[in-house]
Amino acid sequence: MAGGAREVLTLQLGHFAGFVGAHWWNQQDAALGRATDAKESPGELCPDVLYRTGRTLHGQDTCTPRLILMDLKGSLSSLKEEGGLYRDKQLDAAIAWQGKLTTHKEELCPKNPYLQDFLSAEGVLSSDGVWRVKSIPNGKGSPPLTTATTPKPLIPTEASIRVWSDFLRVHLHPRSICMIQKYNHDGEAGRLEAFGQGESVLKEPKYQEELEDRLHFYVEECDYLQGFQILCDLHDGFSGVGAKAAELLQDEYSGQGIITWGLLPGPYHRGEAQRNIYRLLNTAFGLVHLTAHSSLVCPLSLGGSLGLRPEPPVNFPYLHYDATLPFHCSAILATALDTVTVPYRLCSSPVSMVHLADMLSFCGKKVVTAGATIPFPLAPGQSLPDSLMQFGGATPWTPLSACGEPSGTRCFAQSVVLRGIDRACHTSQLTPGTPPPSSLHACTTGEEVLAQYLQQQQPRVMSSSHLLLTPYRVAPPYPHLFSSCSPQVESIPVFGALCSSSSLHQTLEALARDLTKLDLRRWASFMDAGVEHDDVAELLQELQSLAQCYHAGDSLVD
Repeated sequence: MAGGAREVLTLQLGHFAGFVGAHWWNQQDAALGRATDAKESPGELCPDVLYRTGRTLHGQDTCTPRLILMDLKGSLSSLKEEGGLYRDKQLDAAIAWQGKLTTHKEELCPKNPYLQDFLSAEGVLSSDGVWRVKSIPNGKGSPPLTTATTPKPLIPTEASIRVWSDFLRVHLHPRSICMIQKYNHDGEAGRLEAFGQGESVLKEPKYQEELEDRLHFYVEECDYLQGFQILCDLHDGFSGVGAKAAELLQDEYSGQGIITWGLLPGPYHRGEAQRNIYRLLNTAFGLVHLTAHSSLVCPLSLGGSLGLRPEPPVNFPYLHYDATLPFHCSAILATALDTVTVPYRLCSSPVSMVHLADMLSFCGKKVVTAGATIPFPLAPGQSLPDSLMQFGGATPWTPLSACGEPSGTRCFAQSVVLRGIDRACHTSQLTPGTPPPSSLHACTTGEEVLAQYLQQQQPRVMSSSHLLLTPYRVAPPYPHLFSSCSPQVESIPVFGALCSSSSLHQTLEALARDLTKLDLRRWASFMDAGVEHDDVAELLQELQSLAQCYHAGDSLVD
C-alpha cells in the first residue's frame, strides 16, 4: 500500500454500530480487492486512510482496519476477541510454559456457516504482496457460476444472522476488539441501558487505560493522522461511552478532526414505554455531549423521528427493505456513510476532516443531517443532466437523520458526493446545432453539471461537491434489497449529502419539548445510573441553545 496517507482511526461503539461497521468494512474489503487487481485502474479512494499494514509472526504482510470497537459480552458469537491472523494465545502459553497444562473450555457458540467458511479459508499472497483470505463463494468480484450439479454460493440469510460478526468478512487486528464484560448483550438483566452507565464505563481505570493503550498503538504508527471517526449507538448506554470517548480524544488529540456518526436502529413501537423513554434520554444526552467534544455530529437513522412520537420508516423508491431487521437498516446506512465520507478519503485533492467539519459547522452548527439516493436513478441512454432535471425542484435525496422531510427548510452549507456514473454519461451528448433543453445540458464536464445543479437548487449556499466514477459495491453479504425481478446487482451509483439545515431547529426543539413532559420520578432507574436532576436541566438548556443555532432567520455570511 502506498505511503503518505492522511490516516483516520475509527472507533465503533455499540451493537448496532457493529452492524453498520460490518457492512462498512465488507465494502472497504471489496473495494480493496478490486484496487489491488492488476486489471483494475488505480482507485479514486485511498485505502491507507482506513487500513494499516502489519506482519504476522510468520512474516506474512497483513492489511487490517485501523479500528477500535467496543461491544458487550456475548456479542461476538464465535468470533475470537484476538482475531484470527496472529498466533493463538493458548499456543503462546504452551511455548512459554514447559510444564503440564490443564485446559478448561467454555461451551462454544455455534458458528454461523458463512463465518465458518470465511475463517477456514486459506491465506494467500495477492499481487501486491499482501496476505489476504482466499475469496469465498460470492465474495470479491463476480459471483461464481452455478449449475445443477454445483452447490449454491453460501450467502448469509436474515434468519442466520444474530449478531454483526455473523456476516463480517474482514480479519481484524488483535488490538481492535475491546469487550465490556460487566454488561450482557443478550437477556433482560445486566444490560447497558442508560447514558450514565456508559459514561461510567470509561471512568473505570480498566477500560479507560485499555482504550488509551489501543489509541496510542494506532496513533503512534500514523505518519499524518487527520482525525477520528466515531460510529456510536445513540439509543442505549453506548451514547455515554461515545460521549466519554469523544471527550478523551478531544483532550489528548486537540487539533485533530473528530466526526461522530450517531446511529439509531429502525422505527420503534409505542408499547415499549421504558425502552422508548430511555431511547429519548440517551439520544438527547448523547447528541448534546457528543456535540460538545466533536468537530461534527450526524445522527443516522431510517426512523422518521428522534423523539417519542413514532414515525414510519423512510422510503426508498428503488429499495425493498425490512425496517425491523438491523441487517437491512445497517446496510443502507453504511452505503450512505461510505459515500458521504468520500471527501476525506480521496487519493487526489482530499478534503481534511477538519476542513469538512469547519465548512459545515460554522456559527455553532456542529450537528448536520445526512441524505442519500440509493441507488441513483440513471436509465439506459440517459445523461446526468437528464436525470437531475427529473427531480425538478425537489430535494434529490432521502433524509437519513430522522429530522423530517427537507422540503421547505433552509440549507446553510452542504457537502455532496455523486458516485458510480460512467464518464460517458456525465454530460449531454447533443447533436451539434441542437439547443440545450437546460443550462445543465450546456455544461462541458460532469463536475460542472453537479456544481451548477446544486447552485440552482440552493442559491447562495456554501456547497462542496465531488463526482466519482467508483460505484458502491453490493456483493454478498450485502442483503438483496433490490427488485426480485432484476438481474444480479454487483454495484450501484449513490448520491449522498451532508447538510447543515434549518430542519434541525424543529427536531432539537421537539426533543427538548418531549423531555420537559417527562416525570423523571417515574424513571428513577435512569437517574440512578449516574445522571442528576441538574444534569437534565442543563441538558434542556443546551438543547434549546443548539436548536436556536438552526433558526431559519439566521443570516448567511456572503
